[in-house]
Amino acid sequence: MATETGKNVILLPQTNQLIGLYSIIRDQATKRGDFVFYSDRIIRLLVEEGLNQLPVEETLIKCHGGHEYKGSRFLGKICGVSIVRAGESMEMGLRDCCRSVRIGKILIQRDEETALPKLFYEKLPEDISERYVFLLDPMLATGGSAMMATEVLISRGVDASRILFLNLLASPEGIAAFHEKYPEVKIITGGIDEKLDEDKYIVPGLGDFGDRYYCI
Repeated sequence: MATETGKNVILLPQTNQLIGLYSIIRDQATKRGDFVFYSDRIIRLLVEEGLNQLPVEETLIKCHGGHEYKGSRFLGKICGVSIVRAGESMEMGLRDCCRSVRIGKILIQRDEETALPKLFYEKLPEDISERYVFLLDPMLATGGSAMMATEVLISRGVDASRILFLNLLASPEGIAAFHEKYPEVKIITGGIDEKLDEDKYIVPGLGDFGDRYYCI
């Protein structure tokens, strides 16, 4: 089972299988095709764990042969919101698990004058305030972009407790900064690395996720 390493911080089980997947995508010698394939496998695990955090209610199922099964069904609606560009890599994993899921986009880039994140574009479902939101961004480094994206969601009426932030890697500094501002948002991650270096990159990390997924 996934473990809660801190309040509202959920870490995927560190199984041999998962460590093996991360060993492949961390390796600088891994080719783009393999990087995409094994990253997608991890993304799927993150989405499944996100779905596992949603509320359910008991329901009685009629089975073949007149038998009954006490099961459950999800309550509420979900949508995904990707932080462009790297977050778009996680959209297919969400669609693989949730057919016809609605997905919005938020574009945040660093302002060259202030070096701070700046909102450039947003396109979100009109009824997003009524949904649980899977916020998608593969790396949580400083947390600046994620905090701005969360601010946008809350301004559109989304309750912070209904936001689940999915990422492949997180830094301790990023988690602390993000939760200092938005403690009610659940962070679901596959790995928590050692630290940020002086250039604010995750160590040991895996390089620039967007470049490796789309370009190299």
